[in-house]
Amino acid sequence: MVKLGLRPLKRNKRKYSSYKGTVGKIANNLIERNFNADKPNEKWYTDVTEFNLRGEKCYLSPILDGFNGEVISYNTSKSPNLEQISDMLNKAFDKNNNLDGLIFHSDQGWQYQHQSYQQRLKNKGIKQSMSRKGNSMDNGMMENFFGLLKTEMFYDQEDKYKTLDELILAIDDYINYYNYDRIKVKLKGLSPVNYRLQSSN
Repeated sequence: MVKLGLRPLKRNKRKYSSYKGTVGKIANNLIERNFNADKPNEKWYTDVTEFNLRGEKCYLSPILDGFNGEVISYNTSKSPNLEQISDMLNKAFDKNNNLDGLIFHSDQGWQYQHQSYQQRLKNKGIKQSMSRKGNSMDNGMMENFFGLLKTEMFYDQEDKYKTLDELILAIDDYINYYNYDRIKVKLKGLSPVNYRLQSSN
């Protein structure tokens, strides 16, 4: 690799984990790695990932739709807190009225065990689902998205971002590109948003 002038991608040595033990109610795994959905708002996925920019950190919390992989809503924050998750839910609920019967899957992070989070899902008729402890691939759709995002706009490109705010703006730009412009073979060569729009027609 050295002779060819190639360098391996830099990756975080330690993956961020929001797991703090059992601090609330653990939901059953209703997904069981069957990630795909036949229609929008049938299965949603969420998780939090950390970006470490020269010792400064920010956290991304998105919701993905299992139908087309679209980012339904998201929040970036300089600390992983309940306000971040609440804002993410507010944005998702504002855009989607009828979510009765939706399965919403996450890991066992403390945010998703919190009573206020679980009550908000219950109020919307949403069925909560959680990965098994220590099984990151139980939430494989989120893992794949985070890997793709960081490979395409962060890993080995940290020098592009002079400040954490610049990085956050770049995350915003990437998610917009991912939703509206980045095509996928499994979506018949369409972007997530265009695939949803075409399917609704």
